[in-house]
Order: sequence, then structure tokens, then C-alpha cells
Amino acid sequence: MSRAVEVKVSGEVQGVSFRWYAAQEAVRLELVGWIRNEPDGSVLGHFEGPTDAVEQMLAWCRDGSPSAHVSALAVRDVPLTDASDFRVDH
Repeated sequence: MSRAVEVKVSGEVQGVSFRWYAAQEAVRLELVGWIRNEPDGSVLGHFEGPTDAVEQMLAWCRDGSPSAHVSALAVRDVPLTDASDFRVDH
């Protein structure tokens, strides 16, 4: 079973290597998708792959990178895409 989610992570998540660490975790979990900073200071990510791996990624996002402070995590299921890798958008 595969799952795709869009995740909005709020708090101190920009300028603390959140995207880099998230990309490393997504690749480790063999997920595809993307992650980017948003103008409002949040980070938006799209993760897709096996349901259990997506759940592990969501658990990681609740804590974030070592210097991050996550105050909120909004998750919504979205349609699967034809993505073949994971990228950090700038």
C-alpha cells in the first residue's frame, strides 16, 4: 500500500537545516517527493511511498532537525504522483 501526504510544519523550522535533514530522512526511508520553505516561515513537504515509511516520516517531522522547534504539523492525504526521487526546492 502506498500513501502520499502534504505536510505543513510550523515553528522554528527555517534556518535550522530542517529541509536538509528531512531530505536525508526521506531518502533513507525510500520516499519520493519534495520539501520547500514557505513565505510564512513554515516548511511544506510532499512525501509518498509505502504507508509505513510515510508514517515514519511524519513521526520524524513532529520533532524535526536537531535545532528545529516544531509547534504544529498539518497533514493531509493527497493523490500519488509520478515522482521518482526526492528533492529540496529552493
